[in-house]
Amino acid sequence: MIEEGIRIIALTALAFVGALVVTPIWLRVLESWGFGKSIRTTEETPVFSQLHQKKAGTLNGGGFIIWGTVTAIALVLWGLGAALGGFFERLSFVSRAETYLPLAALVLAGTLGFLDDWFNARKKGGAKGGGLTVKHKIVIYTALAALGAWWFYVRLGFDVIQVPFYGSFEIGVWYVPVFMFILIASAFSANETDGLDGLLGGVSLFAFLALTAVAFAIGRYDLAVFGGAVIGALLAFLWYNIHPARFFMGDTGSMALGITIGTIAMLTNTALFLPFFAAILVIESLSVIIQVFSKKVFKRKVFRSAPIHHHFEALGWPESQVTMRFWIIAAMASALGLLLYFLARFF
Repeated sequence: MIEEGIRIIALTALAFVGALVVTPIWLRVLESWGFGKSIRTTEETPVFSQLHQKKAGTLNGGGFIIWGTVTAIALVLWGLGAALGGFFERLSFVSRAETYLPLAALVLAGTLGFLDDWFNARKKGGAKGGGLTVKHKIVIYTALAALGAWWFYVRLGFDVIQVPFYGSFEIGVWYVPVFMFILIASAFSANETDGLDGLLGGVSLFAFLALTAVAFAIGRYDLAVFGGAVIGALLAFLWYNIHPARFFMGDTGSMALGITIGTIAMLTNTALFLPFFAAILVIESLSVIIQVFSKKVFKRKVFRSAPIHHHFEALGWPESQVTMRFWIIAAMASALGLLLYFLARFF
């Protein structure tokens, strides 16, 4: 167990250093492509536009640094391990049972998100201002979630849901829609949260810390190392993304992180702990649902702007204050989730 802990720390540090090295290079690439963010017009989103119009043109697509670094490290170590064995084989965290699907989810969602960011930068696509429409995103990520559900249910034989303090329940084929809901909800919740400098990066960091701790506790060491690599890359990303951000994460980062959080939660059977591990993501999505429902049914807004982080901005909170307070909530909620998780294991 001590050796596995050292492996996690080593890969976390490697991903951090690797992402720090990659970031300036990627920034130059984004600049050469003219990869600036388009901000929606005032007529569509008056409060949001008033608060964020000054950020128009900020480089977008920085999330590639996270999933690109993790994927590169995984492939290099896997290749060296296959060719040379020994030390490199021990460091490699690519395994069929534990990391095939999280890695695949990270790369596929990141690639699809990058396509959306590309459309936004070029002002192409069905959405106003550029990018994929919500309907297109739902179709794409539903298909991706369905593929993951098939892999879990058919290939890995998963059909059990762990209910904290009550036990495990076999739900058979119902596992497929539950899996799909978790992945789609986590992906879009992360996308909603990505709206302030450093916000999603910070709250995702606490979610991955909690999920990595769970993976380590249940002996899924390759998965824990994978989580550590994501944490290291996230820390390097935040080095440049905290206010004032040098670049935005973009869909290439938010969708990749969100869908990977959901995938790891299903692998560790902790989906019902996501309201704690990913508390801010849940709150952000609920605020959007409440706002849309209230506007449709009662013809009035509950929040000045949604997701809820924009509401607090509209109340006059500085952007960095909103971010830091949401980080604190995320940290406390993740710690509470871990406490409940370990209590549920022993009682």
